[in-house]
Amino acid sequence: MRGLHADTGYLLYRLGLRSGQLFNTFLQESGLRLRHYALLRFLTTTPGALQRELSASLGYDPSAIVGLVDDLEKLGFAERRPSPDDRRSRIVVLTDDGRAFLRDTDEAGQRVTNELVQPLDAAEREHLHALLQKVAESGLG
Repeated sequence: MRGLHADTGYLLYRLGLRSGQLFNTFLQESGLRLRHYALLRFLTTTPGALQRELSASLGYDPSAIVGLVDDLEKLGFAERRPSPDDRRSRIVVLTDDGRAFLRDTDEAGQRVTNELVQPLDAAEREHLHALLQKVAESGLG
């Protein structure tokens, strides 16, 4: 019988939990959580997204996206605007304040990542990132 740490899925799960704990600790002062941060980061690469697109891309329940966007709007980090393709639909866009927040948190976010992968050397870190990206691109849609 295999030990628990022989299960790659379990190890990924545990690392995900630890990553979430570290990110939420660093975000605590701002009042945000990792889910908010992920949505903001996603919006940096998307000029505007429908809430249902955010839900599908991030893997969050559509009702959770509504609350997250509401929170980010209250902070001035994101806003809903009419879609240029369909005036009845609203897109979510990153604001200048949201961009500034992300710039201000870049270094702290990198420290969290560095703490997680501390046992690895630079080449191993790059390799791990490439492998995780490959798995995410094929498995997360």
